Amino acid sequence: MFTRVVISALFAGCIAGLAGGLLQLFFVQPVLLHAELYETGQLTHFGSSSSADTHHTDSTFDLTRDLLSLGFSMAIYVGYGLIITALMAFRLDNDDTISLRIISHRQGMIWGLAGFIAVQFAPSFGLPPEVPGVASTSLEARQIWWLATVLATAFGIWLIAFGRTPIVFALAILLILAPHVIGAPEPQILQGPVPPEIASHFASRALGVGMAAWIILGLCCSYFLAQPDPNND
Repeated sequence: MFTRVVISALFAGCIAGLAGGLLQLFFVQPVLLHAELYETGQLTHFGSSSSADTHHTDSTFDLTRDLLSLGFSMAIYVGYGLIITALMAFRLDNDDTISLRIISHRQGMIWGLAGFIAVQFAPSFGLPPEVPGVASTSLEARQIWWLATVLATAFGIWLIAFGRTPIVFALAILLILAPHVIGAPEPQILQGPVPPEIASHFASRALGVGMAAWIILGLCCSYFLAQPDPNND
C-alpha cells in the first residue's frame, strides 16, 4: 500500500501541478507581471508609464521563469498528493462501510475541493493572495497563522465528513472558526502602489486556478489509487 500511495501521489501531483501551472501562466502571471510594473515604478497609474521605453510585460515570455514555475507547481502538488492519497488510503483501511474498497472519482473531486478549502480558501479570508508591493506584517506571524488555519480547517472538515455526533460537529465548526475569530496578522497601515482593481483580480484568479488544480488532484488521486496492483494478481 505504501508504494501504491507514493506512485499515485507522484502521478496525480504531476498532472495537477502541470495543469495548475499552465492555468497560472495564462491567467495569473499576466496580472502578476502587470502589478510588478507598479511595484518598480514603471507605471504610476492606470495606462501611464513613467518611462518612455517601458515595455508592457503582460505578454513577456520568459522561458526559464515559466519552466521553473511549472516545476515548482508540480513539486508542490506532488506533496499535496502524498497527503491526500495517504488520507484516502487510511480511510479505506479503517472504514468497512466503503463499497468496493475504492474512492470514486466524484468522491475524489470532493476530497480535492476539501483540500482547496483547507489550504487556500480558508486562509484567504485573513490573508488573501497578494500582489507584489502591498503592505504586510512580519512573514513569521503570517506563516504561523496560515499553518494554524490550515490544520484547524482540515481537521474540522475531517470531523464534519466522518463525525457521528452533534458534539463532534460543533467541535468542527469551532475549529474552523477559531483562526478567523482570533484574526490574521495585519499591517498597521494598508497601502501600496498597486491599484486595488489589479490586486482583487489577482486574488480571484489565483483562487480560481487553485480550486481547479485541487479538484484535478483529488480526481487523479482517486483514479490512480483505484488501479489494481500488478504485484497482487
